Amino acid sequence: MTVQQEALAGAEALEVWIDQDLCTGDGICAQYAPEVFELDIDGLAYVKGVDDELLPAKGATVPVPLPLLTDVVDSARECPGECIHVRRVTDRVEVYGPDAE
Repeated sequence: MTVQQEALAGAEALEVWIDQDLCTGDGICAQYAPEVFELDIDGLAYVKGVDDELLPAKGATVPVPLPLLTDVVDSARECPGECIHVRRVTDRVEVYGPDAE
């Protein structure tokens, strides 16, 4: 089952955030999902809001658009800093990323 099929089966809204304290600035996330992630002038990755604006606040979250779910999950899996967290909106349980169960 693909990542998108899992999400559709569970019909759960997901959100993503980045822990900048762990970010290594490799930019892999921005390569996989430039609609969701971007490197700032400080060399660290941040999530982007629906208006395409960087959200520099610590722990800022954005919804994961279903068409980009696979790219966001791949970003979390490939991130060398293990700083990308994808969690369910309903109970805030991490489903992809370093703290996923």
